[in-house]
Amino acid sequence: MKEDTLITTAGRDPKNNHGFVNPPVYHASTILSSTVAEHKEKRTKRWEIGNYTYGRQGTPTHDAFEIAVSALLGGDRAVAMGSGLAAINAAMLAFLESGDHVLMVDSVYGPARNFCNNFLARFGVETTYYSPSVGAGIGDLIKDNTKIVYTESPGSLTFEVQDIRAIADVAHENDCVVIMDDTWSSGVFFKPFEHGVDVSAIAATKYIVGHSDVMMGVITTTNEHWQRVRQSASSLGANSGPDDVFLATRGLRTIGLRMWQHNENGLKLAKWLQDRPEVETVMHPGLPRHPTHDLWKRDFSGACGLFGVELKKNFSEEAIAVMLDDLTYFGMGASWGGFESLILHTNPAAIRVATKDQWENAGPTLRIHAGLEDTEDLIADLDEGFARLNAHK
Repeated sequence: MKEDTLITTAGRDPKNNHGFVNPPVYHASTILSSTVAEHKEKRTKRWEIGNYTYGRQGTPTHDAFEIAVSALLGGDRAVAMGSGLAAINAAMLAFLESGDHVLMVDSVYGPARNFCNNFLARFGVETTYYSPSVGAGIGDLIKDNTKIVYTESPGSLTFEVQDIRAIADVAHENDCVVIMDDTWSSGVFFKPFEHGVDVSAIAATKYIVGHSDVMMGVITTTNEHWQRVRQSASSLGANSGPDDVFLATRGLRTIGLRMWQHNENGLKLAKWLQDRPEVETVMHPGLPRHPTHDLWKRDFSGACGLFGVELKKNFSEEAIAVMLDDLTYFGMGASWGGFESLILHTNPAAIRVATKDQWENAGPTLRIHAGLEDTEDLIADLDEGFARLNAHK
């Protein structure tokens, strides 16, 4: 089955839903059993598709979404969570106990770093941050008590592509589980399980939902790790509501079309920006000038709309604020992956360890999300912004 067909059909079952194209929304807390025997049997089959025991453990609405996501990513099972961060946390906690060690990429999403530093550390779990360029060299950092090698590719804010296959091969030789934040691709441009990933954690809030109106995460994994992951998700109680799951499923049906348009718009903006005199470098792995372009070209089939820009060092904080404050089409706000374009002034050095020196010596950085607007309008908006920037050096 071709991917566009899979995205359109996976998880739908009109024949068993009175012909309705979309799976219905089931609102539930209590789910009744007809007999004591049925109740007991349901509890022995907890988390099997089509078996329902309690609203928090999932409904047919959840099944439809989770089946579709796992099919898209190439995993075996998936579970929806209340946010992307909840998915990350539950995925990690499935494999950790006091005294364990985590290898975490230094370009990780900031709240995941906070979880390691401020939560896991309280319970005796040690975290070491490694350079995203480590590749097979990850083996030099693995300890006897290392349980997880955590990856995110491309990296948050700075967009380095990791050699996931090389990392996964070494991690598995040392009995480590490989977890990946694959939100940037959201299963469309990168297939994590084909590259050795054991558990994928995605912020469905972003491209899967696609409309900036739902908070949701999703963990996808293999049958080998399913029970541990699902037990962790259940224990945290950070489940997603059926209305949000319905909206995420609806968003998923158009993710292929949207992602290719984000790909096109993002590359157009990136190519225009790389020739601007105010720009030191554009951090977009789809550009041949990007230092990890070859890895991206080998492992990815496309790029989303999110990338970074490093400006020349001679621009002040005040000048950057003047540039951004009066943009027409670029909003300023957390998250990304919706239909709208966004821009933020970032500071990678403030949250880096292994690569801190590199970013302390860099110029001011911006994170740009290319939405679905016409790129001529977006470029004109940025051009006016650069005029304001130059006027306030």
